[in-house]
Amino acid sequence: MRFIILSLIFLGLLGPTSVLAKEYALQRDDQELVVDIHFLVPAKRKQEVLSWVEFVADSLAGVYGRWPRDSWRVEVTPVTLYSDDPVPWAQVHRGDPDTVSLYIDAMASTEKLRHNWTAYHEFSHLLIPYRGWGDMWFSEGLASYYQNLLQARAGLLDETEMWQKLYEGFKRGQSNRRPDLSLAELSSRMRENRSYMRVYWSGAWYFLRADVELRRRTHSTQSLDTALAQLNACCADRAMSARQMAARLDQLTGQELFLPLFDQVAASQDIPAFDTLFAELGLRIENDRVILEAGAAGVSIREGICRGRGQG
Repeated sequence: MRFIILSLIFLGLLGPTSVLAKEYALQRDDQELVVDIHFLVPAKRKQEVLSWVEFVADSLAGVYGRWPRDSWRVEVTPVTLYSDDPVPWAQVHRGDPDTVSLYIDAMASTEKLRHNWTAYHEFSHLLIPYRGWGDMWFSEGLASYYQNLLQARAGLLDETEMWQKLYEGFKRGQSNRRPDLSLAELSSRMRENRSYMRVYWSGAWYFLRADVELRRRTHSTQSLDTALAQLNACCADRAMSARQMAARLDQLTGQELFLPLFDQVAASQDIPAFDTLFAELGLRIENDRVILEAGAAGVSIREGICRGRGQG
């Protein structure tokens, strides 16, 4: 692992934005995504890598019907030493433009790249304005929630598989408990306490709970997708705290939901109960396997979350 990290640092110094990268432009209506693919990616793989990036970007566009940014970049750099992970590292750089850096196994098949969660997670960070400070659980929770939704909506996961992945994430968060500290405290000291799973998946629970409740209150005329689209339309270029975003989401949706739930989850000392939330959606757990049940009151909400835009 150390050698992989060192190779990533070296390649980062070279930088895909230098003359060592080939630049491609993807257009969507009046929007542009520039993709830089490092020269060390074999020429015979460049088109496949570009197609993969476009596939993930299209899944992101499905949330709002367009990309969250009119102009943005993706930088693809190969890992020079062996990794058993198709995308061992990635990160988002907020700036002008926002840039997603993906470090990949350049020889991984297109199928493996498409089914890897990392790019969907990183792209999902762009669904909200820049989180200027604090409450990492909010942005990481959003990305953890949507990484599964995007894959399901792109046809890579069926409905059962999507809910199974969310369930397993919540279980990891439950196992990573520190009941002596609130989520807000753990979030600010996540690396020190190695509380990644609790932070990420408590945040994912927040967005699932908000999504379900917003759909229920509005008879599915609103959803987390539509609420975030409104937030993006008004505030994409602002630096906002997570709590400010929650308050603005309440204003935009006309609901008293996101901010009260935000304060509740931030103060929680364990991941909130997800078994009752699953039961509301007609999801039964048997021997750690998720089973879809027909006829439950929340089935239409459950199916709308999985299908996405225009289907809720």
